[in-house]
Amino acid sequence: MDKLLFWVSVLASLPEAFAQRDLSGQVFVFPRESSTDHVNLITKLEEPLQNFTLCFRAYSDLSRAYSLFSYNIQNKDNELLIFKDRTGEYSLYIGKSKVTARVTEAFPSPVHICTNWESSTGIAEFWVNGKPLVKKGLKRGYSVGANPRIVLGQEQDSYGGGFDKAQSFVGEIGDLYMWDSVLSPQEILFVYQGSSSLKPTILDWQALDYETKGYVVIKPLVWA
Repeated sequence: MDKLLFWVSVLASLPEAFAQRDLSGQVFVFPRESSTDHVNLITKLEEPLQNFTLCFRAYSDLSRAYSLFSYNIQNKDNELLIFKDRTGEYSLYIGKSKVTARVTEAFPSPVHICTNWESSTGIAEFWVNGKPLVKKGLKRGYSVGANPRIVLGQEQDSYGGGFDKAQSFVGEIGDLYMWDSVLSPQEILFVYQGSSSLKPTILDWQALDYETKGYVVIKPLVWA
């Protein structure tokens, strides 16, 4: 019994590394440029995706390119990647193919981003701060692979690794949700306005499974 109590005490004293919790009103803070600091998002996605919608808030004063959301499967990188090339330019990669959407935006400024894609038409959309950007098309008929490794803070060049400091994210990310469907324009507006009535099916900020690696801090969201 004494040995059991010892290990319980040790585990309780360790900094948080893996957890499931409600992160409402909080953000992941990535305070420095690095090739190591990141967050793994855990999901039990066992079937390929024919459709998806991903929404989140971000705040960064980086002027260089950086990764916002990196989803890889075994032996295939850039399976699903959200990448900011420069101020006002957001790229979506599906199966290594890429489309870029452009918007006029202030720098630096907090941003709410939604992106969706449907396999049947190949149509991809970006919504920035509740406003739709020009639709683009890619990978019509494709299926996004299952059993992914999902990383915030870095861009994966391998399954869960291959990070490049020059593509790392420095800033804050919060309110991240992902569905296995294409949300309607009205639903995206609800998400932008902070509605919690749409239950996410893949990633839920209010019940998030995640693992922090390196220098990543959870702090209150103060800029939305």
